[in-house]
Amino acid sequence: MGRPEVGAALRRCNECGGYEYAGAPACGTCRDLVDGVVEEGWAGFVGEFGGGDEVALAAMVADEPDRHDWRVVDAALDRLDCADCGERTGRGPLGCAPCDLAHGFRYAAIEHDRPGVPRGNEHAVRVNVSVVRRPHVTSENELLLRRLTLPGLLVGLLPTTEEAQRFVAAARQVTGRERERTVELMVEGMFSSLRTEGRFRA
Repeated sequence: MGRPEVGAALRRCNECGGYEYAGAPACGTCRDLVDGVVEEGWAGFVGEFGGGDEVALAAMVADEPDRHDWRVVDAALDRLDCADCGERTGRGPLGCAPCDLAHGFRYAAIEHDRPGVPRGNEHAVRVNVSVVRRPHVTSENELLLRRLTLPGLLVGLLPTTEEAQRFVAAARQVTGRERERTVELMVEGMFSSLRTEGRFRA
């Protein structure tokens, strides 16, 4: 499964109980869904080539990231091993020079907003997916905010910069044992308002 359709209703994950995609990387089901966003793009790309050696295709894509969709680039890097750390290229530990370099180059890839979404939605999806799939190099706070907002972004919603800044500032004030649930409720409220305002065209 790839990403949901623009305008789709958010669904709860049977494994973690949160919204689908938002439980990654801890929830295996949500982690697979997030990976599926990337793999969906790769499957289409390989299909255009009529199959073939996927490692060779991945090496070609990694050499020219600016010519391919971001999902194709991310999936290609997943298929290449880092010569230094042995992890998937771009997903090794912070400080692994080849992985850090590959991670930077991935942002040269192409982003196309889907029909019916606000301009910039695809970039937001792409950044959040990247953070969730590389959690060990970001802060706990950043990961929480990125993963909880991912489901709304995937169905085509996008707050303005000012709205996002206000949300982040408010979310950072939340502390205690119920922090995740409280922030999730804040996310629900923000995206519910965007739906009510018709901030995407389903």
